[in-house]
Amino acid sequence: MIRNYADHASNERTFLAWVRTTIAVVGFGVAAARLGGAAPSPWADAAMLGSGALVVALAYLRMRMIRLRIDSGAEADDAGPRADAMLAILVIAFFGLLGTFALRLSV
Repeated sequence: MIRNYADHASNERTFLAWVRTTIAVVGFGVAAARLGGAAPSPWADAAMLGSGALVVALAYLRMRMIRLRIDSGAEADDAGPRADAMLAILVIAFFGLLGTFALRLSV
């Protein structure tokens, strides 16, 4: 059995939750951009896809960092790593992009 299996499984489930959220938000954003009938800007798609790739990369790095903390066995404080703050900021930016798409569609 893997040592600290429950902690490692929880860490991987959190990573997969970030990936699912990113896929949903990026997919919805790209689909919403095409609902207006006009051709969407290629930069808007690139921004959504690039932001999604950045979120997945940061989530992966966060998972690896947490894995090392779990394996170290040392006591660690509950203060979240900076990657958590960056991931939250990127998700907020996703919603900002979606809001921009929604405003563009309503005009």
